[in-house]
Amino acid sequence: MTSDAPVVIQVERLSAGYDERVVLEELSFDVRRGEVFVILGTSGCGKTTLLRNMIGLEQPLGGRVLIGGDDVVSAEGEARRRLLRRFGVMFQNGALFGSLTLLENVRLPLEEFTRLNNEAIELIARMKLQLVGLQGSEKRLPAELSGGMQKRAAIARAMALDPEILFLDEPSAGLDPVTSAGLDGLILELAGSLGMTFVVVTHELPSIFAIASRVIMLDRERRGIVAEGKPAALRDAPPNDKVRQFFRREADV
Repeated sequence: MTSDAPVVIQVERLSAGYDERVVLEELSFDVRRGEVFVILGTSGCGKTTLLRNMIGLEQPLGGRVLIGGDDVVSAEGEARRRLLRRFGVMFQNGALFGSLTLLENVRLPLEEFTRLNNEAIELIARMKLQLVGLQGSEKRLPAELSGGMQKRAAIARAMALDPEILFLDEPSAGLDPVTSAGLDGLILELAGSLGMTFVVVTHELPSIFAIASRVIMLDRERRGIVAEGKPAALRDAPPNDKVRQFFRREADV
């Protein structure tokens, strides 16, 4: 990914929150094709709120989000169908259906949103599970898997419709360091081999340094972005105290 790669996501003066509580105010940034773009910050700063607004699960209090030029809130008809096919989402807990096998979980979007025959759906679902290293586990239920395997299965399902963008909410949450590192490697492999764009919400420093092309850091008090750039640059030359404390793991005294 280069700095002149096409912009695939535009966030324009986005304000977000719940009822009367404003969490984020007038955020603006772009995400470019092929990036692993990381949204980071301390707990309660609005990372997941921003993600939910970017994928259209919440309506912004102000501003807008464009994916491929289409507004995630106002797009209708064919434009909305086209937009929804452009991205997949992996939620923090995986959100797999517990009564379905892994293969059935991955088949589900294909059955719901395509007219492919059963043989084609079966083949694609198996290929997606193979891409994330879960070949041989097709008939297992989510409860039979480790946390890391559940996250991989959720990524496979998110890729079922061949989106160009994947949104991942706290992919390393609850995982041990070795499993987390394996998931980081998978993200980099998919980004490199398939040219996918990733938007990742996390506060895990090892993962941030391992996968991020570029980051934005949110702050709860300022209700917005306090830093943007490459993680190593922000660690080595932090623009403010908030960034220094985060990247150097300093207590707030």
